[in-house]
Amino acid sequence: MSETPPNTLQYRVDGREDAPVLVLGPSLGTTFHMWDRQIPELTRDWRVVRFDLPGHGGAPAEPFTSVAELGDRLLATLDEIGVQRFGYAGCSLGGAVGLDLALRAPHRVASLALVATSPRFGTADEFRQRGVIVRANGLEPMARTAPEQWFTPLFAGAQPAIVDWAVQMVRTTDPGCYIAACEALAVFDVREALGSIGIPALVLVGSEDQVTGPAEARTLVAGIADARLAVVPGASHLAPVEQPAAVTDLLTEHFSGIAPEASGSLAVPPPPVPAAEPASAAPDAGPAEAGRPDPYERGLGLRREVLGDAHVDQALADDADGAFQELVTRYAWGEVWSREGLDRRMRSAVTLTALIAGGHREALADHTRAALRNGLSPEELREIVLHAGVYCGLPAAETALGVVARAIAEETTPPA
Repeated sequence: MSETPPNTLQYRVDGREDAPVLVLGPSLGTTFHMWDRQIPELTRDWRVVRFDLPGHGGAPAEPFTSVAELGDRLLATLDEIGVQRFGYAGCSLGGAVGLDLALRAPHRVASLALVATSPRFGTADEFRQRGVIVRANGLEPMARTAPEQWFTPLFAGAQPAIVDWAVQMVRTTDPGCYIAACEALAVFDVREALGSIGIPALVLVGSEDQVTGPAEARTLVAGIADARLAVVPGASHLAPVEQPAAVTDLLTEHFSGIAPEASGSLAVPPPPVPAAEPASAAPDAGPAEAGRPDPYERGLGLRREVLGDAHVDQALADDADGAFQELVTRYAWGEVWSREGLDRRMRSAVTLTALIAGGHREALADHTRAALRNGLSPEELREIVLHAGVYCGLPAAETALGVVARAIAEETTPPA
């Protein structure tokens, strides 16, 4: 096990130093031990580097804000141990890292295997909701549901020790890092960029995967020019754990084209140089370009992050001509919420106080949910209502307390 400098990842290396390098990336809530059953076979031909996500497996709890940042930390880790070019296989969030590297550092990735991976994981609302539940309840709800998400019922019933191991992996993860990973996955979306990936890719999926199943795998195969699909029978989300022999065989076959180098890594071709584009006359500047950018798109993105896609989609659909929603999006969200003077937690607190004073119950419920997504705890929300009661009036605060309590309960109650 390595000692982890800042901006790098906890890792382990197995196999001889003169072999080509294969990097294995884990799924959210797991450690690099999810690949243990592949190691004896893979290390016959490769030097295998496995890494832990921040806050997982005892790794330092240094949350990352995006999949790209996690990819940068991985590249810094590989630089530190002298690995330049490598094959890469990742599961779920680890697969998202592989997609990111294939798009931003293709000169370093020789070949790619995407296990239980999607170019877009569910919806942003789903992952932000998961973060709210963890913030309010800890990781126990995620640990409790992990077996049914990761394994088929047949495997879970036959392998109770592995199920217990999986549950403990989740329980021992740092909650803040888990929440940060959920936030990163909420905004991860490379569907439009898949055609830019020119690296040979194996897309591997369990036939019973209900998280990122065969449909998501086919999206990857359709979008990546040099990709092939492999469906593993009798496997769910953690196919490397549930069907280790089948996954190992598929990985071995796919990465067999990587040739050993004397240095223990693979030679790195220079990064592609973009072709120069012919100069053309600049288009006439529109109203936004004449001064500063139109804040509408920035406001729409932020509004979706804070209030959720479902809420925003409904609001836009209910506005007959769109004029009012355009006003709200451009000025409330693009101009005011986007300012850097206050962080989102503080803006949520100010918004809630104003809504309590005005008696706006429906908006108060919406912004209570938003405040939970922005990182305020249920205890802090109740303190805001108590404090507002002194300045906004006790009747207003009493009504608000019921609205806030119901919204908290709806958002933080784990699925049955």
